[in-house]
Amino acid sequence: MPDPMESQELRDLRQAVAALGARYGRRYFERVTREGAQTAELWAEAAELGYLGVSLPEEYGGGGGGIAELSAVLEELGAAGCPLLMLIVSPAICGTVLARFGTEEQKRRWLPGLADGTRKLAFGITEPDAGSNAHRITTTARREAATGDWLLTGRKVFISGVDIAEATLIVSRTEDARTGRLKPCLFLVPREAPGFALRPIEMEVHAPERQFELVLDEVRLPGDALVGDEDAGLLQLFAGLNPERVMTAAFALGMARYAIGAAVGYARTRQVWKEPIGAHQGIAHPLAQAHIEVELARLMTQKAALLYDAGDDAGAGEAANMAKYAAAEACVRAVDQAVHTLGGNGLTAEFGLARLITASRVARIAPVSREMILNYVSHQSLGLPKSY
Repeated sequence: MPDPMESQELRDLRQAVAALGARYGRRYFERVTREGAQTAELWAEAAELGYLGVSLPEEYGGGGGGIAELSAVLEELGAAGCPLLMLIVSPAICGTVLARFGTEEQKRRWLPGLADGTRKLAFGITEPDAGSNAHRITTTARREAATGDWLLTGRKVFISGVDIAEATLIVSRTEDARTGRLKPCLFLVPREAPGFALRPIEMEVHAPERQFELVLDEVRLPGDALVGDEDAGLLQLFAGLNPERVMTAAFALGMARYAIGAAVGYARTRQVWKEPIGAHQGIAHPLAQAHIEVELARLMTQKAALLYDAGDDAGAGEAANMAKYAAAEACVRAVDQAVHTLGGNGLTAEFGLARLITASRVARIAPVSREMILNYVSHQSLGLPKSY
């Protein structure tokens, strides 16, 4: 059934991306992960077809769309079993921040490459001792008066894809000369910069993209490494974080749809009594419930994307948090039910669903935990007092 929430153009985009994903599929994704490789072929073809840059400005090689289009791309690839995590990081977070706040030189240098797939950027915000509390970020940048260079010092953890990105958009803090307080600022740090060290973190999540700990030891950057306005602070930061939440919701929705699809296919054909097991309400009803929850989460994700693309940052912030929460919860329940539907087969390598048990928890935890989202909604939406 056509989705009245989406334009015909967006529905056509979904159909085309789904066809691309089907040509690669879960077996491709599992193979490159097992080999320690990257989804380079899929990334390149998605770029050639214009899907990677669909949300970036046309004047810099993009498609001129928004997060609504990019989140649809990620969801459909995920539903085909081959999600591209770097879609969240490179074009959605970094590309959006650069498109909105970057200098003209930064836009010309980075956006065309992000759009055509020849360049990638990573994003570094999480720290060992900060976690969900961005106010405790200790990575600092100080400007050298004599040269105008910036010197960055600090640590980051759980940073995706640093090894395949040319540079990382680092969230740092600088001292406000008027108040003496630290304020957030964004810097582009090349991977090969002296003093920039990365260490892989061994993860139980089965995915091509690796996670890293970063150490920045007096990393020297030119003055133009600063992205946007030094005084813009949280405005620039949330220009990337709100799309990240929408894209994480799309990531979870794609995974949930893939899991439900696998379970439904199995339930239609698996026969141990008179009828296939899908005829029994004990199997059918939980899958129907999972489908309903996914569809509801999709509606909120669409709303968040539309609000963001319309320039309503405040409204998008609330909706993006709700979308991420709803999609993550729907994903976890869908995956659990899919594995349970297959019984013992749900735990086999042949069917590949058991690995999603761990992967589905990622959306609950990152980029912000469900508990912090509930805090946000209780404070911002309901007006309840803070406990912290």
